[in-house]
Amino acid sequence: MIRVTLRCCALILLSSSLCAEEPAKPEPTAAFQKLVADDWERGLTEFPTRATWLGDKRFDDRWPDLSLAAIERRAKQREELLAELKAIDPAQLVVDERLNYRLFRRQLEVEIAEHPFGLYLLPINQRDGIQDEHSITEVIDFRTENDYLNWLARLKAFPEYGRQVIALLREGKRRGIIHPQIVLRRLPTQIKQQIVDDPQKSPFYKPFRDIPETVTPFIHPKLRRAAMEEIERSVIPFYRELLDFIEKEYIPAGYEQVGAWQFPRGEEFYALRARGFTTTSLTPDEIHELGLKEVARIRAEMEKVVNQLEYKGTFAEFLQELRTDKKHYYTSSDELLAGYQIISKRIDPLLPKLFKRLPRIPYGVEAIPLNIAPDTTTGYYREPSADGRRAGAFFVNLYRPEMRPKYEMEALTLHEAVPGHHLQIALASELTNLPMFRRQASFTAFVEGWALYGESLGPELGCYKDPYSKFGQLTYEMWRAVRLVVDTGMHHRRWTRDRAIVFFRDNTAKTEVDIVNEIDRYIAWPGQALAYKIGELKIRELRQRAEKKLGDKFDLREFHDVVLREGPVPLDVLEELVDAWLAEQSQRS
Repeated sequence: MIRVTLRCCALILLSSSLCAEEPAKPEPTAAFQKLVADDWERGLTEFPTRATWLGDKRFDDRWPDLSLAAIERRAKQREELLAELKAIDPAQLVVDERLNYRLFRRQLEVEIAEHPFGLYLLPINQRDGIQDEHSITEVIDFRTENDYLNWLARLKAFPEYGRQVIALLREGKRRGIIHPQIVLRRLPTQIKQQIVDDPQKSPFYKPFRDIPETVTPFIHPKLRRAAMEEIERSVIPFYRELLDFIEKEYIPAGYEQVGAWQFPRGEEFYALRARGFTTTSLTPDEIHELGLKEVARIRAEMEKVVNQLEYKGTFAEFLQELRTDKKHYYTSSDELLAGYQIISKRIDPLLPKLFKRLPRIPYGVEAIPLNIAPDTTTGYYREPSADGRRAGAFFVNLYRPEMRPKYEMEALTLHEAVPGHHLQIALASELTNLPMFRRQASFTAFVEGWALYGESLGPELGCYKDPYSKFGQLTYEMWRAVRLVVDTGMHHRRWTRDRAIVFFRDNTAKTEVDIVNEIDRYIAWPGQALAYKIGELKIRELRQRAEKKLGDKFDLREFHDVVLREGPVPLDVLEELVDAWLAEQSQRS
């Protein structure tokens, strides 16, 4: 049945044809907001582990569908979504939504541009992957029977999920999208830690060791039995299968040399990654040359500190002394962890000097799990849950404390905790006026550039009073400058791994274990390491511009508020925001 309105009846009389009123088109702003909200929800459904990490429990009983068919379906959906987005005229949106439109479209276009290069065929490396999938239990709040039943459902479904990962790796091997052997050789040791003779020793069993009283006590034994059975039946056999595949089929197929240039269309792929991670139009060659200039500049600053210490040897000898003198190291993991905790608590109360707003969500200092510590970096940050119920966490590497120098600890804390990652990411998560995709955005040049800039705020927060600690800060800045050289060196200029290690060693006081782990990280993650220094240089440039333009009226707290109040954004957008603020300040004066 067709409902005919009076207006339509008039048209019928004029045209002698049947006419049904068209439904009113959604107002552009409402249409855009719905499109963004629907896409966010779809993303949580498609990637349930992402939802879990954000604290959303609705999909805790399942893994993502990583089949090739599902990946291609999602890729087609992204193209269709972009077409829908282009049909909305951003000029017709309310002002507050125009930046949201711009950033959402930019993210979509990057995803679509990267898909043909098949990065999804590299779902595992020495720092991340299915060999460490149990780590998701660290962010699940196991409080109810349903929480445990959901985890049991995931245990049961784990082999199917794992075989999808193997299928991706096999397809990547066929297409030449595979990591070099040097990093793949780290995988078997990690996988073997999952192959235990007693299911109760499995990391997947951890949630069942201390079931809270909020779960009816009489069902605790039943849940534990079910977990042991599922781990023995599903999890351990899969890891045996994975180990066999990795050792016999995958590692032998890996590249003997390092660098993304070996991938199909590798040069094009790396240039795209460089633009994506830095959110600039810089080419790999331009980034390489910028890195060399920064290395020279920071080296001069480091030598000033060496002279201040009245050291009589060469620069190389000074670096070697820092690496070997026991006075620069703790002797135990407990001392090292306590040292980081003390630094964090010393910095926290000084933050209001530099910031108008501080996050409500706290953070803790924790140890990196032992199963991944030997193969990962000195430290990293884990974001709080989206609902604010799980605090942020600064994870520190306690593996071989005799190789973790004290003189780096202040810089690392400033970067990973406050005023670096925790302050910026937690504040962004609390920007309730922004859509979720903005609050959870990860424009790496902004996020990592801010954290590196945060290291430079150390003197204003009572850090780097000791010359060695100041040298540690310069070592960390040099570390990020070196990244510009060695990352582009290996992936674009075809450097060997050994050449990259030597360049790193010659220019920083980082220890050998850190240097090797870092170089292998860059091998497995092409382009990501470029973002830190590029982002930090832009933030410093904008601060200098503001200081010069405003003179005595420059307020550092206001500047930081401008940089942080829109959450993570590409560097060109950040520059526009700061310039708009400066123009507004000029009009007021």
